[in-house]
Amino acid sequence: MKTIKYGVVSTAQVVPRFIEGVRFSEHGEVIAVSSRTLRAAQKFADKHQIPKAYGSHEALYADRDIDVIYIATYNKGHFPEAKKALLAGKHVLLEKPFTLTAAEAKELFAIAKQHHLFLMEAQKSVFLPLTALIKEVVESDEIGDILSVDSVTAYASVEHISWFKDLDAGGGTVHFMLPYALSYLQYIFGAKITSFSGISDMVAGEADMQAKVLLKFDTGVLANVFLTTKIGLDKVMTIQGTKGKLVIPEFWRAKKATLYDLSGHVLRELHAAFDSDFVAEVRHVNQMILSGALESPIMTEEMTVSGVQVMDDLYQSWQ
Repeated sequence: MKTIKYGVVSTAQVVPRFIEGVRFSEHGEVIAVSSRTLRAAQKFADKHQIPKAYGSHEALYADRDIDVIYIATYNKGHFPEAKKALLAGKHVLLEKPFTLTAAEAKELFAIAKQHHLFLMEAQKSVFLPLTALIKEVVESDEIGDILSVDSVTAYASVEHISWFKDLDAGGGTVHFMLPYALSYLQYIFGAKITSFSGISDMVAGEADMQAKVLLKFDTGVLANVFLTTKIGLDKVMTIQGTKGKLVIPEFWRAKKATLYDLSGHVLRELHAAFDSDFVAEVRHVNQMILSGALESPIMTEEMTVSGVQVMDDLYQSWQ
């Protein structure tokens, strides 16, 4: 079977974990990396045993050996880099947040269709082995009809991200943290977001350091998503049903979850291990490209655009 060859844009913190996922994927190989300087790219390539290094992203896109580009630049760079990669004839896996505006997201998907290229938002959470088990529970009657979701994502320190407070650069808790919940909930419920609202602590000229977002789905489920960088809380999603609840620690990289009845007694635990939290997503991308698919049936264009629209509208309402 053909090997899918990846080119990686950026040497960001997430990239080594993505490379590990590709190497576990059996049919994927990272053959090149690019950075703003050749020195930085070469240093990274040497450290991670990558054959080629480029001192510009454009040079990477021109490499005829590359099948798909994985883009992990700072958030504002997602749209222009993805557009250049698509116009260069490359399939694209684009990190979240996919883009900063809904118009940009729609433009990228239109370009991908025009050029018959695969394009997907990099949302590893929906591909995790545990996610499939959680979706089965949600679709069964084990915890009854699903009523609500409470989700907390908290990181007490974001100082290592120099541009986190820069809204123009795509900083802020909603840009960084909300995409996971938006895609995950749409996927496990097989539902569309019908209405939403939110509040944040944004001040003039800076991005949000914490926010609370309320979502309503066409199934009637209500979700309360709290995001903060001001305190290190437990990162937990709780799905409440009429017969019990499902508790998922760190749902975006979870290996286990627990079901409780209404009295708080444990019904059972779900377990699903993995070698890398990126490997299932990469395997899916490999499969899509090998089969000639232009859109993922799991992480769909509709889910991505819907999520970007929520974030776009929230930020517009807060400024």
